[in-house]
Formats: sequence, structure tokens, C-alpha cells
Amino acid sequence: MFSGIIESMAKVVAIEHEQDNVHLTLTCPFVDELSIDQSIAHNGVCLTVVRREGNTYTVTAMRETLERSNLGLLKVGDEVNVERSMQMNGRLDGHIVQGHVDQTATCIAVEDQQGSHQYTFKYESSREMVKHGYFTVDKGSVTVNGVSLTVCRPTADTFQVCIIPYTYDNTNFHAIQPGTVVNIEFDIIGKYLARLHEIQD
Repeated sequence: MFSGIIESMAKVVAIEHEQDNVHLTLTCPFVDELSIDQSIAHNGVCLTVVRREGNTYTVTAMRETLERSNLGLLKVGDEVNVERSMQMNGRLDGHIVQGHVDQTATCIAVEDQQGSHQYTFKYESSREMVKHGYFTVDKGSVTVNGVSLTVCRPTADTFQVCIIPYTYDNTNFHAIQPGTVVNIEFDIIGKYLARLHEIQD
């Protein structure tokens, strides 16, 4: 479980394909603190550390993960947002994030608001997806590339978020531009409510 508060960015230093799996080797400031089997969210995707060598660590993404996320688009040199699993004795500064990305969205607009940046994202939507809780609500929570954010002005298939300078500088939001594909995880509470409504119908 995660909170959506990004600890750092990790840089991809190697990519290895093995059948349908992709092994990503990265480096980040807290490599020395990592252990095998530890869970880390990468752009919001929960992955397990499978190897540590020197100042790098390796995680493996399987086919379903690659199909639902932007991890298959990564190239050597790219930066990803990383967060270690939440400590139960700490504050929940973001919201409850599972690290189970639901789908991708595409940035369709970025607006400099003289002190913050406003991003608009568009995602695939259908009645069936909405029934499963894949939607956003005004002032609700959404996770974009692992960052816990508040939704503004949602429509049936778009939403906006506002990014403060600290988040812009310390996550890979500074690299997002129109056309960039991001990972999104919808609010788990909304998914449970949608499922309960479906059962009651």
C-alpha cells in the first residue's frame, strides 16, 4: 500500500526483455536501503525488487502490467516516480494508493498558471468501465504516475489536475507534455462504491 507521495525519481539504466517480461534496472538515491522482495511503486505501479547490484536495483514487469501502464514505453535515461510502501506508523499525507494501475491516460493540454501548472488528461471510458469505478469526480482523488492528486473539472473521459512548483520539480511531471502517456489509478473507495451499487442493482 502507498500514499501517492513521491520519495524520489529513479533513472532507467538498462532494459532487458525476457519472453513477455521486461526487467528494468534503475538507480535512485535510496538504493542502499533496498532489499530483495521489497515493494516499490514505479510511476504508480507496484513492482518487486528482484536484484541489487552496486548502485542499481532491478524489478520485473509482466505482460498485464505492461499492457495497463506506460512502463513498456520507458527508454534508458527516462525518469520514473518512485515511492516505497507506506509505513503503518506514519501519516497518510496523500490517499490510499494500491499500486495497481487501472489504465493509461494521455496528456492533452498543459497550462502555465504563473506559479502552478494545470494538466488535462484524457482516458478511455465506457459504461462498463464506469460500472467498475473507473471514473473521476470533482475534488476526488486520482493517482497520476504514482502522484496523489485532487481532481478538477472532470468530464466523462477527461480530468484536470494542478501541480505546485515543488511537485513539478521533484517528480516527472516536468517532462509531461501534450501526447505524453501516464499511468492512472482511480480511487479505491470509488471502486468499492461502484461495485456495491452494481451488486444492489
